[in-house]
Amino acid sequence: MQRYLCIHGHFYQPPRENPWLEAIEVQDSARPYHDWNERVTAECYGPNAASRILDGENRIERIVNNYAQISFNFGPTLLAWLEEKRPEIYRAILEADAASRERFSGHGSALAQGYNHIIMPLANRRDKQTQIRWGIADFERRFGRRPEGMWLPETAVDLETLDLLAEAGILFTILEPHQAARVRPKGGKGKEDWKDVGGGRIDPSVPYEVKLPSGRPFAIFFYDGAISRAVAFEGLLVSGERFAERLMTAVPADPEEDRLINIATDGETYGHHHRYGEMALSYALHHIEANGLARLTNYGEYLETHPPEHEVEIVESTSWSCVHGVDRWRADCGCHTGGQEGWTQKWRAPLRQALDWLRDELIPVWEREAGRVFKDPWGTRDAYIEVIFDRSPAAIDAFLGRVSAGPPPEGENRVRALKLLELQRHAMLMYTSCGWFFNDLGGIETVQILRYAGRVAQIAREVLQVSVEPELLRLLERAKSNVTATGTGYDLYERIVRPSVVDLPQVAAHYAVSALFEDYPSAAQIYCFSVERENGRTFRSGRTRLSIGRARVTSGLTGKTGAFAFGVLHFGDHNLNAGVIPWTEEMEEYHILVLEAGAAFEHGDLPQVVRLLDRYFGGMPYSLRSLFRDEQRRVLDRILGSTLAEVEDELRHIYDAHAPLMRFLRTLGTPLPRAFATAAELILNADLRRAVSHPAAEPEEVQRLLDETTALGVDLDRKELSYALEQALGILVDNLRERPEDPERLRRVHEAVTLARSARQGGGGG
Repeated sequence: MQRYLCIHGHFYQPPRENPWLEAIEVQDSARPYHDWNERVTAECYGPNAASRILDGENRIERIVNNYAQISFNFGPTLLAWLEEKRPEIYRAILEADAASRERFSGHGSALAQGYNHIIMPLANRRDKQTQIRWGIADFERRFGRRPEGMWLPETAVDLETLDLLAEAGILFTILEPHQAARVRPKGGKGKEDWKDVGGGRIDPSVPYEVKLPSGRPFAIFFYDGAISRAVAFEGLLVSGERFAERLMTAVPADPEEDRLINIATDGETYGHHHRYGEMALSYALHHIEANGLARLTNYGEYLETHPPEHEVEIVESTSWSCVHGVDRWRADCGCHTGGQEGWTQKWRAPLRQALDWLRDELIPVWEREAGRVFKDPWGTRDAYIEVIFDRSPAAIDAFLGRVSAGPPPEGENRVRALKLLELQRHAMLMYTSCGWFFNDLGGIETVQILRYAGRVAQIAREVLQVSVEPELLRLLERAKSNVTATGTGYDLYERIVRPSVVDLPQVAAHYAVSALFEDYPSAAQIYCFSVERENGRTFRSGRTRLSIGRARVTSGLTGKTGAFAFGVLHFGDHNLNAGVIPWTEEMEEYHILVLEAGAAFEHGDLPQVVRLLDRYFGGMPYSLRSLFRDEQRRVLDRILGSTLAEVEDELRHIYDAHAPLMRFLRTLGTPLPRAFATAAELILNADLRRAVSHPAAEPEEVQRLLDETTALGVDLDRKELSYALEQALGILVDNLRERPEDPERLRRVHEAVTLARSARQGGGGG
């Protein structure tokens, strides 16, 4: 009989977008990348789309798309990001599913996933249903077919969730062995037919059927827990051949009946958690196929040819990453990812209680208000995924035409209708599981779900006229960080969430300030807002600038719009103040302001300019702090550029003057004085970064700099250098793709790869 092999990867990142801007802002913890999505894409999602199989002499023998050979699911919010930011990888994922359908008897290897990774047993029935429907709709839009299986976030399961999956047409899911309680042959009637398989003793080489309350059929695959743990945590991916050998130990070489070897891990295991893990995966699959050790398959194909012969009872409210069931997302169960001795996760329970209160407090008033707008409020929420896919005015109009209780709403009523639905979207996003997963309340994942809660509170105040923040903050105060400086959930909300709240005047202020440093077209896009400049003048005198104008700001999510007058006075460097007020046609003094302030500026009477602006705008409360984070960073980098160049010039003078002495000291085995070491480290890393960043980098110059770092014992900034090399190599490969017959372009790619190897091997103290 035949051995079959199916490896599943759960590829997922939590949604990281600023809830008011619908964009990911810079995350310094992911440096040198802009954010964690970019970093994990570079380390995992991209490499798995083009994984290298090497021969015995470490030469590339084949390049394969791992996704086409394994079973996989991608979080919908991650796929949306990839579609926008890394379309070539996104296409490779879709192409892999199409290729798998050809390979595996028409069964695609991609599985669906609940939309934003909430712990289903802890969700109410409506949220479970919407998560499933949104996940399926997202899958169908991307992969062009109905999903056969669905991955449950953290494999967290209960019978109600499985019943809803079956109701939605899903055929199977994947669980951890400990989530099985007992099994019996299908058709068994008595209690004596049941066999206890608790503690992970279930046979993972066959599928099972679970009896659901509705009586619908549903299949479950239990993955091999021991091998999956070895892949994730025990270093099994250091060798592709060793990985293949371990997989084959799961069932006998010649089983009496067909048997399935199947494992499941986070997809990020292959490349992000374990460097070059994607190569171990591709080599293992190649080795197994080339030697006829097993036949590759996916769950859909195997289920069709091997229907369940056994029935299983599951252990409800359990998951794959918490031995205490699902307490990791509601209690101090002892599961964590690190932290210092004595840290607890007592903050988890009050955090969930606060968000549960917020959700439940708003349900009745939301139902009442939404019922005045929509024929079926909750059905409209289920269908709202259509708008998330396409926020064009025409698509939104068509959607509202279908779901409205009366004529499609217009003007402020249209804004109100969309805000009602945005409230519900964020009310689910605030349950994204990562907010509870890690070791402290102050982590970026927990702050993220608090920001979603802040967006819910804002919309509730604006549309439902309900003030929920006071009670929400009171409940959040009970959630206490392990870090004294972090404080409580109340402190995080006040310190981080409240300053993040964005309204139209703030967008106008951002536009007014950033326009001094960036040339915007008359109609500009500021994240999810469109800004149209209606009038304006800019005056310059040396480093000082004055800008006065009018602009209309419109939200691309809700259609809310407003016109604003603004004034900005920049004295140079970071010294800047701005004012914004709503614009009305009756504001005749605006034209007087432009004339008087402009005249005062041109005469050098800056105190008069300040007085005029302050009087007209009622104060000048905005500054560089008012910029959204990415633009703030870019502007500050520009301001700091000349200062940092001066510092580098001074250190370069020290380095150039004393490099011979530094080398002599090193030959004697004498440590460099701190001043020398600092100068050498900064200058050599800066020179290397510039050298490797250029697509036409000269290998000889890079090698000279690497030799110098070794001679002086200088630590290489490997992350920054690797990032610079990656960016330069990407440009070169794109150029080669345009003209693959060009020998000069091929030579440049070869030199860049050689540089990458030299940089990996070179360097002194690091």
